[in-house]
Amino acid sequence: MIKPKFSSLAAALLLAGAVGLAQAQALRPEVGKPLQQAYELIKAGKGKEALAKVREADAVGNKTAVESLQIDRMRAAAAQRAGDNGTAIQALESLYGKVPAGEQGQVAEQIASAYAASRDTARAGQWAQKAQAAGNNSATLKQLQAYLQGASGDFNAVAKDAAAAVNAAEQAGRKPEEGDLLRLADAQLRTGNAAGQAATLEKLLYNYPKKDYWAIYLGRMQNKSGFSPRFSLDVMRLKLATGSLNKTDEFMEMSQLALQAGYPAEGKAIVDKGFAAGVLGTGAEAERHKRLRDLANKQETEGKASIDQRAAAAVATKDGNDLVQIGYAYVTMGQADKGLPMIEQAIAKGGLKRPEDAKLRLGLALLQSGKPNKARAVQLLRSVQGADGAADLGRLWALYANTQG
Repeated sequence: MIKPKFSSLAAALLLAGAVGLAQAQALRPEVGKPLQQAYELIKAGKGKEALAKVREADAVGNKTAVESLQIDRMRAAAAQRAGDNGTAIQALESLYGKVPAGEQGQVAEQIASAYAASRDTARAGQWAQKAQAAGNNSATLKQLQAYLQGASGDFNAVAKDAAAAVNAAEQAGRKPEEGDLLRLADAQLRTGNAAGQAATLEKLLYNYPKKDYWAIYLGRMQNKSGFSPRFSLDVMRLKLATGSLNKTDEFMEMSQLALQAGYPAEGKAIVDKGFAAGVLGTGAEAERHKRLRDLANKQETEGKASIDQRAAAAVATKDGNDLVQIGYAYVTMGQADKGLPMIEQAIAKGGLKRPEDAKLRLGLALLQSGKPNKARAVQLLRSVQGADGAADLGRLWALYANTQG
């Protein structure tokens, strides 16, 4: 949840009204001098000392309306820097009716922030509405309003407001704000809208492809209703590509899954990455890691020796199921020139048990074969269908490819 940012130096200096203005309005020296000193103290982050100087200026008798206004400005600014919410609120509310109409929205926002910092969310909400009514559409006000909605427990309202902001940006051809997407995803999580949250996370990945967002999305992906366990290795491939695979157990599991799927070269490569990264080969399980490495090396050697023979047998079969698996095995061995035509031949042959899986495998093979095939790979991956996870994986791999330049 985004918390309101109160008593920032920028806000304090804004409310101080640029003491140069006060000097231009010819304040009497006994008022202007302590206010100037207060302003310098605020810039130095010394709010309490600044408040003392404001009190010194306020003690001067027969103050003009301009002098009183400048004293209120400085008192509000100094109180913000000092974290004195009560004094800040009193000064700000006094200011609200005195400042020009064009400044009221900013002052109202600061009053709302002060009430929020005092945990008075009801009054904070009232002043936030006044700020908006006065024409204040700042990002900080929007964050404050989102915080207040969340503090009230009205996450449906948060979701509605955040979704409106995201939709407005997309319709205008702009990238949605990261904060709006995060607010929407959080509200959808809290309201039990799992499908909506997944869609929002994908928008985060598309617009802000950070490792943390990939980790969150992929960590939940296999919990999606109908997602097939046969895609466990594919999810881990995405985790590895996006830098989200970093645990010892994950490296072990991915290597084992690759070996079981008939991709010994990939299984060996994963083990080698784990050892190189220091997540395998150390600790209490070090001997187990070494046994897995020995097994991967053995299977990789055997796989290289037999793959050409198995490929010839697969070509002679009526359907293309074995050709898909062997073709992709060639790709994992760094021989895309052999593997790609086999997968294409398998799809053309037909009789596939899972044709969408074959399209997914061909798309990945095209991606791994290099840039010349990227556009075709992305187009193919986006075309993958199915409610069992194949379409999700195709879409995510296409998204990942497009974020890699």
